[in-house]
Amino acid sequence: MGIRKRIAVTLPVPPGIEASLERARWAEDNGFDDVWFADSAGPDALTLAATIGAITKRVRIGTAIIPVFTRTPAVFAATAYALNHVTQGRFILGLGSSSQTMMKDWNGLEFEKPLTRVKETAILVRQMLTGERTDFDGTTLRSHGYRQAPLDPGAVPIYLAGLRPKMLALAGEIGDGVILNLFPTSALPKIVEAIDEGARRVGKRASDREVVCRHQVIVTDDKPAAREAFRRAFAPYYATPVYNQFLAWCGFEEVADAISAGWAERDRAKTTGAMSDELVDEIAIIGTREECQERIRGLAAGGVDTHIIASPIIDLPVLDATFEAFSAAHFSF
Repeated sequence: MGIRKRIAVTLPVPPGIEASLERARWAEDNGFDDVWFADSAGPDALTLAATIGAITKRVRIGTAIIPVFTRTPAVFAATAYALNHVTQGRFILGLGSSSQTMMKDWNGLEFEKPLTRVKETAILVRQMLTGERTDFDGTTLRSHGYRQAPLDPGAVPIYLAGLRPKMLALAGEIGDGVILNLFPTSALPKIVEAIDEGARRVGKRASDREVVCRHQVIVTDDKPAAREAFRRAFAPYYATPVYNQFLAWCGFEEVADAISAGWAERDRAKTTGAMSDELVDEIAIIGTREECQERIRGLAAGGVDTHIIASPIIDLPVLDATFEAFSAAHFSF
């Protein structure tokens, strides 16, 4: 039996904390399976996850993702222990490397050896959660003598985010699940192949790992305006080295080069203009309710198990229509 297909909402949502709490309650009441938190420039994801864990009873609660550079393994383990209890076992810890912009520019941290840092963080946090006393000297991390109250093995699943082959293979190898983001649909087969390569190292297959993706969805009749909103929000993402290299690996080398050049020249029009309508339509999910629903079903058939509905639009009627399209009353796999 395969992994069950799931629909989730992303949090936080505008305009702030109260709206996010209300959206979580709404999601649980309207048949959504999960709530997943982004951790970037908004409210702290782990604090908000604890709050929503206390006011919900059924939905899973996950992070997609928390950067491994911003917290130590002991802090991750202690927080995950608390969230496991607050949510009564519904919490998933999603970790990833994030990007140079967020780590170096925003946080003043060195973005060094991200693959190794993700691997060593996952290994250490998993040990700590079982109550094992640490005795670890790695390349990027070390810990000796730390021990906390134990949980049963696997009580807090650790999912890992990946973009390109090495990180995707690592997620397939040691992650309990894999988290994807902002990929062109045409690249999904090679993404699954990379996950499969890692999973085979431990006698598994990609289909044994839950694959989670945050989709940028806009339910609308005005596709041109929606595409422009997506470009404004995400062309700068693809200017960062990790996402620029990812876009090139996905088969869009010329677009990646044009975005990089536009960003270097501080030419926002050139940066956003590098993304054609066809490419935007490969990455984002834009259209009528029925068109967006069919895109999600297609991605599910291609190997994505859990579909986090997000949107670059902050206009509340559009946001409400987008989430409503995937409520149990309107959508099923």
